[in-house]
Amino acid sequence: MEHATQVFAAVSLLVIGLSHLFQPKAWVAWFQGLAAQGASGAFTEGFLCLSFGGIIVAFHNVWQAPGIVLTLLGWAQVVKGLGRFLAPELAIGVMRKASMKHAWFFQAGGVFALGLSGFFWWLRVRS
Repeated sequence: MEHATQVFAAVSLLVIGLSHLFQPKAWVAWFQGLAAQGASGAFTEGFLCLSFGGIIVAFHNVWQAPGIVLTLLGWAQVVKGLGRFLAPELAIGVMRKASMKHAWFFQAGGVFALGLSGFFWWLRVRS
């Protein structure tokens, strides 16, 4: 299951990373739309974070290097999801900061996601 979870994360981060890189304005618009929905928008993002992180946490319980990186990513997403559910007003504040002027932040995040994807592909291939 650890290997399948590595592929799940690698594929997910590849797609999300490419999307962030090539469609940053669409991401800004999506976050602005979530913010406009109020708490339900924060909950929407919370469900996405919890689903992604929950799958990783359930099937990738590795606590030594280098695999710990994926386990920590999973737990970070679970905590992020928890924050969206318990403090939606904070999430809404973050979402409202998304602007077309700062769309390049999404591109930077895309580069980071692509780097993680590459790392998880490497984990999968090396084992």
